[in-house]
Amino acid sequence: MHKRTRAAIAMMTAAATLALAACSSSTPGGGSSSSPATAAGSTTTVGFIMVGSTDDAGYNEAVSDGAKAVEKDLGTSVKVITADQIPENDSVTQTMQAMVSQGAKIIFATSYGYFKYALAFAKAHPDVTVLHQGGFLDGTFPANFGTYWGQAYDPVGLGGMAAGGVTQTNKLGFIYAFPIAQTIANIDAFELGAQKLNPAAQTYVVNTSSWCDPLKQKQAVTALLDQGVDVFSQHQDCQSTVIQAVKSAGKKIVGYHYDAAALYPDGWLTGSAWNWAPIYEKIIGAVQAGTFTGGIYNANWTGSFATGDNPLELASFGTSVSADLQAKIKAEQAALTKAGSSIFTGPIYCQDGTVLVAAGKVATYADTNSFSCLVKGVVGTLPSN
Repeated sequence: MHKRTRAAIAMMTAAATLALAACSSSTPGGGSSSSPATAAGSTTTVGFIMVGSTDDAGYNEAVSDGAKAVEKDLGTSVKVITADQIPENDSVTQTMQAMVSQGAKIIFATSYGYFKYALAFAKAHPDVTVLHQGGFLDGTFPANFGTYWGQAYDPVGLGGMAAGGVTQTNKLGFIYAFPIAQTIANIDAFELGAQKLNPAAQTYVVNTSSWCDPLKQKQAVTALLDQGVDVFSQHQDCQSTVIQAVKSAGKKIVGYHYDAAALYPDGWLTGSAWNWAPIYEKIIGAVQAGTFTGGIYNANWTGSFATGDNPLELASFGTSVSADLQAKIKAEQAALTKAGSSIFTGPIYCQDGTVLVAAGKVATYADTNSFSCLVKGVVGTLPSN
């Protein structure tokens, strides 16, 4: 498990916000369980914990949208409670406990840095099913714990294609928070995608050491503009500040986490947007049916284009993306739906020339969770922490 730097979040909500829900059924995940299924007609209280604001036009707003969809789709079979702006420290444990006090039987801890707290809470509360968003457990899973994610790097690579296809300076910018494996994989995928259409494209990186710090984001955009970057992307929780700064400079942007095309229609190229509701509802259905333990969600579950269940989807295209470029990106997306396909198909080399993915090999999701180098074509170094 990769240790992630704690995000500095100024505000904290210790008590969960109650929200009424509405009803439907969901496809269970399969497997067997020693715990009984939820009684017919009963209501399951489900909690969602977020590290940032629910109107960040990014990661946390996507989670919030997913929770609202669960409320709408599953109706009276669930009661949804939420808490946002909860730091990645003991506050998340306190919030989970507050949710359990309100009757929560399923908790989605949705920030990467919540992992160790979510795992410990699951072990201490065997009657509560705890899910962690984006984590990876290398070991034995408690019967009431699971992680879930999507192979983000493939859709991010499609965004890289858009960037490589429109850049006039061959200089792309990528603003990221922390040098964790997920972020490194996304930076690498973005550059590899750009190279598919433009072998001369290079990706310049700047880290902010924060999931959402508007001042640092503005400074990062300025630093990249000074280097001649004309297309930007990012791996931050919130993206509105980056988009507005890029808009002010009259440059282009590829989004991540959320479809924010409306913020800058002329400069938005495309991006990646989370659609969490389907997987949330399937996990809830599995718990309610008593099939969670030993099932596919009681593990490191990962959706992908190849399996047709990637929760990270290609975002809408902006007005400046030509029909020809859109067609090339869609063709690549279609190719990625074939089994064994990935942006990380070798040979791929690190900046120093060492092999990251050997010729003829395709990196698995587990492989990408150990990535620690930037690929050739990326300009910049990773900070040590």
